[in-house]
Amino acid sequence: MKDLMGMMKQAKAMQEKMQGLQEEIAGLEVVGQSGGGVVSVTLSGKGELTAIGIDPSLLKEGEKDILEDLVVAAHADAKGKLDLAIQERTQELTSGLQLPGGMKFPF
Repeated sequence: MKDLMGMMKQAKAMQEKMQGLQEEIAGLEVVGQSGGGVVSVTLSGKGELTAIGIDPSLLKEGEKDILEDLVVAAHADAKGKLDLAIQERTQELTSGLQLPGGMKFPF
């Protein structure tokens, strides 16, 4: 019975940590860039696009395709940074857990 109570306490503590992690992730903000910084995209921790920055030198007639490609590349850069930040924070939280082989967290 003591083992069950201990497991319940650990589960409650993990749930509280996960809630804190979710709040921390929601507060994240990452910036992705492309074209040497002439285009930037900002994503929230929830993956929402919150800002786009475009250097005025790109606002020329006939360069629409280039600008579109740079926006897509900047978004991909930001998404990669966000995914990495979430993965790092999740690993910090779960580093002490004894999970079975092949099991990933969050499930």
